[in-house]
Order: sequence, then structure tokens, then C-alpha cells
Amino acid sequence: MSLLKEKSPYLLVSLIILLLDQLTKYLITVKLTLYEVVPVVSFFNIVSARNLGSAFSTFQALGNPIFITITLIALVVIVVLLLKSDKEETLSYSLILGGAAGNLFDRIVRGSVVDFLDCHIGNYHWPAFNVADSALTIGIFLIILNQFLLTKR
Repeated sequence: MSLLKEKSPYLLVSLIILLLDQLTKYLITVKLTLYEVVPVVSFFNIVSARNLGSAFSTFQALGNPIFITITLIALVVIVVLLLKSDKEETLSYSLILGGAAGNLFDRIVRGSVVDFLDCHIGNYHWPAFNVADSALTIGIFLIILNQFLLTKR
């Protein structure tokens, strides 16, 4: 079986994440005004926010060109890792690839990343995030978990 055919289901996962991420961000941008908050339950809101930085809105001063360049390089590395990965890591890399591509698309097309998921306890709010961020986080967690399990074997 060819490498591309073997990895194509995982590349499809990346594409689905990218499309789901962009669909949800599109809906937020057309349905909510910037900074609008829609309470869902006592600990969760849908918000309309923009992020010019990286995780937790850090490093905003670096600017979009730097983030775009870093992300493009990271995408190449992730694709190589995905293609070379063993069965246990391939899903992780596909989640990371889809998430990174989703946020890169935002930076190129919108000039910032659309965030809209707001979890909070009382007045303490976790920084708003999106589907791409969730996929990235889960992918990274799975890689760490896999490495931990490998050291246990």
C-alpha cells in the first residue's frame, strides 16, 4: 500500500477539522458582533473575539507575518512527521495539522484568529479558544500520552 493511501484517512481527519473550524468561525463572524457574549450554561459562553497573538493571546507584538512564517514551517514539519509516524502517532499529527491549518487560514484571510469558546468559573475566564485550538491541544496531549506509555513499556 502506498504511503499516501495509508495516511489518507488521517489527512481526511485534518481536512474535516479545518472545515469544521472554518465553518464555526464563519458563523461566529456573521451572527455575532465583535465581543458579543451569548451565555449558554453557567460556566460556558459563546463569544466573538479576535486573537492577534499565539496561545492565550501572547506574543501579539510579533505580528502576523512572523506567526504565518512560523506556522508554515511548522505545517511542513507536521506533514513530514505525519507521513513518517507510526500508527499510534498518526492521529495526533492529523489533529495538529488540521488545527494549525485552521488558525493559519484565519491569520492569512482575516488578519487574526477568531476565538469563540469561553469557559469560566465565576469571574475567572479561561482564554477564549476555537475548534482548531481544541484539535491542537488534543493532538499534543495524545503525543505526550503516547510517549509516556512508551516509556512504561
